[in-house]
Amino acid sequence: MVLEGALDATVSVDGRGGQTVAFAFTVRNAGSEPIELQFSDTAKAEFVVQEEGREVWRFTDGRAFAQVIGSERLAPDETATYDEEWTDPEPGSYTVVAELRAQTEHCEARTDLTVPS
Repeated sequence: MVLEGALDATVSVDGRGGQTVAFAFTVRNAGSEPIELQFSDTAKAEFVVQEEGREVWRFTDGRAFAQVIGSERLAPDETATYDEEWTDPEPGSYTVVAELRAQTEHCEARTDLTVPS
């Protein structure tokens, strides 16, 4: 079983000049057999923003998630995308890490991000 991850991060500006970063973490079953992803709560992916190795934002910090066991099945070459937003980021250059929160499968992806001033 092989999972491959890709991460996109897009900065947008609202009408008041506030910025938001939208994350899209896509997980693809690169293997030849279906994969059953098991989750222990409703947060299926973690997003962490780092600046020079120091964590500055984590999606799950300070949030509660329903403790609902769930699953998703990915056929060969099928994808699943997990989205989240970071609101009001400080300007700077960052590394973003996305990680699948499945119980038995591991997948992560990284990308660099610049939030303009």
